Amino acid sequence: MARQTHDAEFTEFVASRSGWLRKVAYLLCGDWHRADDLVQETTTRLYVNWARAGRVENLDGYARRVLVNVFLGEQRTSWWRRTVRREAEPETAAASIDLDASLDLRQALAALPPRQRATVVLRYYCDLTVDQAAETLGCSPGNVKSQSSRGLETLRTMLVARPAVAERTP
Repeated sequence: MARQTHDAEFTEFVASRSGWLRKVAYLLCGDWHRADDLVQETTTRLYVNWARAGRVENLDGYARRVLVNVFLGEQRTSWWRRTVRREAEPETAAASIDLDASLDLRQALAALPPRQRATVVLRYYCDLTVDQAAETLGCSPGNVKSQSSRGLETLRTMLVARPAVAERTP
């Protein structure tokens, strides 16, 4: 009976958070298919450690940390370097969004080094504090501040260097 409760709790959590995890994974890696793989690996690790996860105070934070660790761990493997696609078709978004600006931001975000990208996503998309991001990344708050600063400066530089939308349209 305890196993059924364990599985039901896990299934409920994953069903309610999988969309959010997928969005965070996409912002980390810039590819929807790879984001799906990251979420699958994350949910597998969560299931294996669900007893431990059930004891944490912030289950969303725990899941986010697992996701970031999976992403950063993947960056260190040679398999990822050999299989990454450089020229993927951009994903489409709702018509009410400025697609050009959104795509520019996604391209600039994808150009950041993995730790800077993870820091920027955690701080400004997930809206974590410096201390929360440091805990998720397993580093010091000073490291989060410097990675955020460098990442934002790089994003500003890349986005300012791009031609304006009006200049790009024929």
